[in-house]
Amino acid sequence: MDSLCIMFSKAFDTIEAELAGSSEFHSLRVAALCAKMGQHAGYEHDPLLALVTCALFHDNALTEHNLMQRESIYQTIDLRMHCEYGQRNVEWLPFSKSVAGYILHHHSCENGEGPFGVREFPKEAALIGAADIVDVTHHLQRVPTKKLETIRNKISAKIGTFSTKDAIEMLLDILDNETLESLRDENIHATVRQLFPPWKLQIDDRCMDNECVMRLARFISHVIDCKSKYTRKHTEQIANRAWLMGNYYGYSRKENTLLYLAAVLHDIGKIATPSEVLEKPGKLNKEEYQIIMEHVRYTYDWLGEVEGLGKIRLWASEHHEKLDGSGYPLGKKASELDFNSRLLACIDIYQAVCEERPYHAARSHEEIMPIMYGMVEKGHIDGKIVNDLNEAMAPYSLRDIPFPVL
Repeated sequence: MDSLCIMFSKAFDTIEAELAGSSEFHSLRVAALCAKMGQHAGYEHDPLLALVTCALFHDNALTEHNLMQRESIYQTIDLRMHCEYGQRNVEWLPFSKSVAGYILHHHSCENGEGPFGVREFPKEAALIGAADIVDVTHHLQRVPTKKLETIRNKISAKIGTFSTKDAIEMLLDILDNETLESLRDENIHATVRQLFPPWKLQIDDRCMDNECVMRLARFISHVIDCKSKYTRKHTEQIANRAWLMGNYYGYSRKENTLLYLAAVLHDIGKIATPSEVLEKPGKLNKEEYQIIMEHVRYTYDWLGEVEGLGKIRLWASEHHEKLDGSGYPLGKKASELDFNSRLLACIDIYQAVCEERPYHAARSHEEIMPIMYGMVEKGHIDGKIVNDLNEAMAPYSLRDIPFPVL
């Protein structure tokens, strides 16, 4: 799970680059600095894991803010909303200890400045805030070692104007030449993997870890779905429909959880797709369609960096393949696509057809099925699965599928 969190932080950096022009791997550098500060302070495994994970995800509300900005709810980055929504989202994650206030107050300062005007807040929020501001201000991945002392002096001169005195002093304690080198783009992934406390989840027929997966999935799906106003429930509903179909087919809890996680991750690559392409009201031109298709490759590549996903990666990245080989990205044919890949492809089409998009209104189950059967006749999707969807989805016409109950 630690690898999955690191992979997902890349997606946040992609969002932040689109919204605020931030540099690549910003979230990873903030996490690395917090890991070193936490170790320096003597944090044990669980507190360190909570600190580093919140540091990785400190900007997790950016898709939501970006969406509101495009809808003219906010014209500039609203730090209060950014912190409140980010805190709400991260509390969905399965921590063993409370992370209350870690992201909520990462822009707070002990002199009372900040979005909430408070002087007291968790020290972890101060550590995240100090690392965040120093990296954004000084672009640590580009600082030559010979300029480090100049940077340290600039940071020292700002004590009292951001974060807390203790947090800034702790940051200065660990910000040496070795740390600076570890933050370079070519070194940052190895650095974070070395520093990140292990966080393993076992997906099986027991209940405990599966509940953790569900909480992680809810966090991921919310961030992905906020990429566009037309996909606000897309990932959530595909995952919920996948769980429903897993129950329909009598899957074990383990099998269903794996399918559910694949459904949650299937569109993670769309975070790298420009919002103006996702929300274009008319037909996409050839270049724009190529951009859209790239999201599957991003999904495949990003998930390839996570150990232990196995078939989840394939199921997630094959949802646009078709039985006759006319799909993308690889043009696989029926003999190359297993049942769950076919199932997710059908569920993805069903959800896309039923929900409101720039080019069509929301559709009822009765309106969806002729479209689905038309694709069966063309040899694109599995007719048996479409028959099963027809039976299982009919009771939910124009209604959301509820979250799974374990």
